[in-house]
Amino acid sequence: MLRFTALVILVSLQMGGYTQSVKIPANTGYAIPAEKDEADLFNDKNGLQGWADTKQQIQYFFYLRNTGKLSIDIYVKNNAASNKISVSFKGKSFPVMVPHSLIFKKVHVASVTVTDTGFYTLTISAPVKKGKTIADIQSIELNGTAVTNIHFNSKSRRNAASVHLKYPIPDTARVVAFYNEVTIPEGADPIHTYYMACGFARGYFGIQVNSLTERRVIFSVWDAGKEAVDRNKVADSNKVQLLAKGDGVFADGFGNEGTGGHSHWVYPWQTGKTYQFLVTALTDSIANATIYTGYFFAPELQKWKLIASFKAPRDGKYLRSLYSFNENFDGINGQLRRKAFFGNQWIQQENGKWTELTQSNFSYDATGKAGDRIDYGAGIDVNSNAFYLWNGGFQPANTHFGELFNRNATGKRPLIDWSKNVDSLQQASIDRQMIFSAIAAGKIDTTGTKDGVYYQILKEGSGENVSINDTVTVFYKGSLLADGTVFDQTKEKPASFPLKRLIKGWQLALPVCKVGGKIQVIIPSGLAYTIRSRSKDIPPNSVLVFTIEVISAKK
Repeated sequence: MLRFTALVILVSLQMGGYTQSVKIPANTGYAIPAEKDEADLFNDKNGLQGWADTKQQIQYFFYLRNTGKLSIDIYVKNNAASNKISVSFKGKSFPVMVPHSLIFKKVHVASVTVTDTGFYTLTISAPVKKGKTIADIQSIELNGTAVTNIHFNSKSRRNAASVHLKYPIPDTARVVAFYNEVTIPEGADPIHTYYMACGFARGYFGIQVNSLTERRVIFSVWDAGKEAVDRNKVADSNKVQLLAKGDGVFADGFGNEGTGGHSHWVYPWQTGKTYQFLVTALTDSIANATIYTGYFFAPELQKWKLIASFKAPRDGKYLRSLYSFNENFDGINGQLRRKAFFGNQWIQQENGKWTELTQSNFSYDATGKAGDRIDYGAGIDVNSNAFYLWNGGFQPANTHFGELFNRNATGKRPLIDWSKNVDSLQQASIDRQMIFSAIAAGKIDTTGTKDGVYYQILKEGSGENVSINDTVTVFYKGSLLADGTVFDQTKEKPASFPLKRLIKGWQLALPVCKVGGKIQVIIPSGLAYTIRSRSKDIPPNSVLVFTIEVISAKK
């Protein structure tokens, strides 16, 4: 037996020709205001049940491709007698008595003439309630010539179709950074929406509306393997590893849509403001892994924020399959329209060269591919020179799957000042505590400090003090204070550097050392690589320890 939630088409021979009849399952409607949980009102088996709030309306949407006669009937029941509902269509309201019955009964609502094609809304309301509930509804039946080739979503999944912009890049590109800007227009930000700016083959990065009071910046990276639901079933060798996160950022694992490492920062982003996103990739071909790091720019602070850095196993590849999307992740308000502008996309390759991305092509998810929802669109906004995506709202589509869009180049590549980051003060305090704890535990020793850098002279030199303007020739070894990991060192031959080109910690510490001398330097992250994911062995916000022997210094 066919379940009532399936699309039922009845064709009957009548005088003068054929009339089509369809039933719209009641569980595909929307409550205004929305219910708290998807199972509260709409049920796959029973349709609309438990409707008790007279201030709450129920709406159904459908697209008519033909004009003509339209007859509206409703299958309804209630345990209490004398309840009445009102059905509104095309600006007219029709009163309906709800049958006092334990089984659904067909009640005629109205017969109208449709003169225009397009999306239509049928709204059910109740001025009064007698008994515990207003009415249970099984389905809406539509008959008449206007019903021919009607479209409506017959499935219980009420989410709007997710829509994507894919950014073509050459297969040979060694992309180590992907930058994007996102603006959400006013009124296009209903709850249960994720606007994803920087998507890539192993993860995604964007902003989300989680509730009426909470918004988030979200960065996640998928595990390796094929487990789709339970992360406890993923082998440790396939699990993404968290390397670092920003202050106040929540990080954990996730499941049910693939599995992986999740991070989010609760942040009250606003409509009408433009937000910048940057994701970087550091490849490690030996370990067959890639470190992905997400950075978010807070415009009111004019500073970057580290969200998180994850090490993805079974990878070792550069950023690839770049895209953005709009997602409606809860169906209780899938009838609302969402929109986002995506502008000024750039990639940086391994050689340091930045390239602007000015092309994108449109696609959608399985809900769009199945034809369940046809209200979506994309294009280029001429005022902002940005791509845009919209989904939901039951408006006609303005694009098609695979359509290619080309925007004008801006030439404004991202200029990133890593020294200006949101968590610098908090991180400086964390670094000092780590350094003092290491000193107290006898892991390191210091005899002096200079502008935040801690040092110990291990050997007095006989030459002149190093100058900030010198090119120094040194033997050195660098390690992490956190776990002693050695990330870099000279071996048989010394290395030469202009001191001004090195990290701030070296510039501050080496001038206290004489040529021929040896010094140990402990450098807080703010005077080292700050929030940058500098290499596969130096996570963001790392306190560094260097042992440096100065062989020579040339002016």
